[in-house]
Amino acid sequence: MTNPSPWRATVLTLFPEMFPGPLGVSLAGRALASGLWQIEARDIRASATDRHRSVDDTPAGGGPGMVLRADVLAAAIDAAGIGPERPRLLMSPRGRPLTQARVVELARGPGPLIVCGRFEGVDQRVIDARGLEEVSIGDYVLSGGEIAAMALIDACVRLLPGVMGKEASGTEESFSDGLLEYPQYTRPQLFEGVPIPAILTSGDHAKVAAWRRAESEALTAARRPDLWEKAANRGSGQKTPKNKTDG
Repeated sequence: MTNPSPWRATVLTLFPEMFPGPLGVSLAGRALASGLWQIEARDIRASATDRHRSVDDTPAGGGPGMVLRADVLAAAIDAAGIGPERPRLLMSPRGRPLTQARVVELARGPGPLIVCGRFEGVDQRVIDARGLEEVSIGDYVLSGGEIAAMALIDACVRLLPGVMGKEASGTEESFSDGLLEYPQYTRPQLFEGVPIPAILTSGDHAKVAAWRRAESEALTAARRPDLWEKAANRGSGQKTPKNKTDG
């Protein structure tokens, strides 16, 4: 049965033909086809007012590149008819890093409006006037915000009810509890002389859970000390994680 009010992503972009793109296949694509969520890609250029459909201009104060105009983008946002209950996001390398906790918040809501930036950036006045929340998916620069928007949407869609096969698969994974996910194994039992850790086939669920927790802590401490420090601060009694070679 189709959700009467499915989660919806409204994307403002200069390249609406890029959507749904990868979001139209696999889990997200099947959920889209079944009506569990919706996507609308709107062309920012449709809000341009001159005969050349100009959307950008040179940066005030000089400098390379072009800047997306405030008046054109504001008109595009207004034309989308987004109510105050829906977040307004701008994909930007200077934004706050996207976290799993923020993804969960967005997935629980009605769905965001997402502005895909281009050129050297967006006029600050429209960011302020339309209350755009700047969001980054990493410390690097892309050609535009479209790929970043797809990543954000995919992260949200997979958490929507009915999208994943097992509800537990959305909770027992990296970042769900502030840690990286533990290593995973499956058949064959022996691969190039390396067996599956015996504890995982022991049938002792308590020992399996403890092993997975210890592995998550060790991986997080080694690869993401920033996350480990936050986890340690949440639980003041946090022990130093064992190395994988420890007993």
